[in-house]
Amino acid sequence: MLHFSEYHRFVVVRDFALSSLDYKMLTAMYQPMIGGYAISLYQTLYHQLPGDRTGCSDIEQQRRLFLTLELEAGERGRKWLIEQSSKLEAVGLLRTSRRFAAASEDYVYEYELFQPLSPGEFFKNHHLTLLLRDKVGKYAVFALRDELIVPEADELKLANTENISVPFYDLFRLSAEVDPELEQAFFESAATVMDDRKPVVTNKGFSYAEIIMRFPHDSVNREYVESLKYEPEQLATINYVARKYGLYLTDVCKLLDEDGVFEEGGQLVLELLQHRANQVFRQDKKRSEDRVRWMAKLPGRGETAGGGMSGEEEGQSKDKPVEMAFYLDVPDLFQGECNQHQYNYILRNEPYTFLLEKIFSRGTVPDGLLDTLSRVELNYGLHEEVINVLIHFIYITKRSWSKKYMEAIVTDMLGKQVGSFEQAVQYVREQMEYSEKKARAAKPAFGGSSSGTSRGRSGARQKPVIPVVQDGTKSSRVLSAAEREELRRKALLLDGKM
Repeated sequence: MLHFSEYHRFVVVRDFALSSLDYKMLTAMYQPMIGGYAISLYQTLYHQLPGDRTGCSDIEQQRRLFLTLELEAGERGRKWLIEQSSKLEAVGLLRTSRRFAAASEDYVYEYELFQPLSPGEFFKNHHLTLLLRDKVGKYAVFALRDELIVPEADELKLANTENISVPFYDLFRLSAEVDPELEQAFFESAATVMDDRKPVVTNKGFSYAEIIMRFPHDSVNREYVESLKYEPEQLATINYVARKYGLYLTDVCKLLDEDGVFEEGGQLVLELLQHRANQVFRQDKKRSEDRVRWMAKLPGRGETAGGGMSGEEEGQSKDKPVEMAFYLDVPDLFQGECNQHQYNYILRNEPYTFLLEKIFSRGTVPDGLLDTLSRVELNYGLHEEVINVLIHFIYITKRSWSKKYMEAIVTDMLGKQVGSFEQAVQYVREQMEYSEKKARAAKPAFGGSSSGTSRGRSGARQKPVIPVVQDGTKSSRVLSAAEREELRRKALLLDGKM
C-alpha cells in the first residue's frame, strides 16, 4: 500500500468525448455489471479534462481523487479505489499504468480511459453479454438490445445493395506541394497510444469468409472457427502468424483444424499455433531449396541457376584481376604447382569444384560437402570467389569440414555482409588474427616454468614449492652415535614421552 497512496501523483489520458449514447450505455449496460461506485470513479476521471478537449490532464496528487470521491485517507480508501478501478479495467473502460519519473524519483500513475462500446459492438462481445445476463437476466438483455438497436425494415432485408457514393478524389483535388512543417506535425501527432481493445484491422490477411469457406464442415474445431466472426482480435492474431511464416490460406485452414489449437472456451492457443506454423515454414523452405538445387543440375540451366549471368558476363568474370594487397599465401598442397599470383587467380576466377578436386586429390569429393556448398551458393547467394576463400581458410587452419561448422562460418559472413573477394580476404585475415591473439593469450596458462611449477592465468604461483626428500643412498655423510641419540631424544620429546 505504500506504493499506492493519496500522496502519489496521477494523470488522466483520453482521446474521446462522451456522447448521449455513451452516457446511456454507461448507465444502462455498464452500471448493472460493475456498480454505481465504479461508474462514479469513471466520471470523476473523465472530468479531469474539459469535455471538449482530449489529451493528457495536469499532474495532480491522488489526494484530489480521495477528496472528490469522499474517500477515507488511509488503507481503507486505497483498497476501495483499487477495487473500483479493477472493475473498470476488467470491462475495458480503463487501463492503469505506473510510470517512474526520474526527476522526482517517484511513481506517477496514469489512468487511460476508453470509450464505452457501441450497442452493436457490446452485444458482439460474449463476455460482457453473459455478465450482463447474470446481473439483470436474459429477458432484460433482450429488452435493452431492442431499446438501443433499431432493426432494419423487413422490406429492405432482401433488397440488393449498390454503393453509389462518390470517392474522395472524384470530387476533390489536393495540391502536390509538400509542407515540411505540416508533415512533421502529423508525424508527431501520430505517435499516440493505441487502444489494445480495438486492434487495427487492415486489408492484409485472410478474412473470416475466406477461412470458413475452405474449412471442413465435419471438423471438431468448426464451432471455434465460426466464432472468429465475432472475435476480430483472434482473427488478427491468426493473420499475424500467417504473415510471419508466409502461410497460404490452405495452410491456415489445416493448422486451425488440428487438435489443441483452440481451448475448450474457444480461445486460440498462440504458442501451439506458432509452433505448428514454424514447422510448415521450415518444411516449405527446405523443399524450395531442394527444388532450386535440383533445377540447377538440369542440362542447360547450370549456367544461369547460380548467379543468373549471361555468357558474356560469365566470360568477363573469368578475367577478374586480384590486387596484391589481397593476395593469400599459397598452401603447402599447391607448392611447386603454382606461384602466389596464379593461386590467387584460381581463387578469384575458378569454380569451387576445381579447388575441391585439388584438395581431395586422393579420391572423389564427398557428396555431403558438395551438397553443403551447393546450398551455400544457390540458396544463400554466396559468390564462388567467396566460397573459394572460405575453402582456403578451412584448409590452411585445419578446421572442420562438417556441415554444421561451415554453415556457422557462412552465417557469420552473411551477417557481416561479405559479398566480394576482397571482403572475404579481409574477413579471413581478421579471423586468423583473432585466433593468433587468442592462442598467445592462452599460452602462459599452459606453458610450464623452468622450476617445474604451474602458474595460473594471472601468472601467480598456484602450488607452493615443497622440498623433496632425497634418497638416503645418495647421501655421503654418516651420522655418529651421538647425533643419532640426539635425534631419538627429540623424537621422544615431540611424542610427549619425555
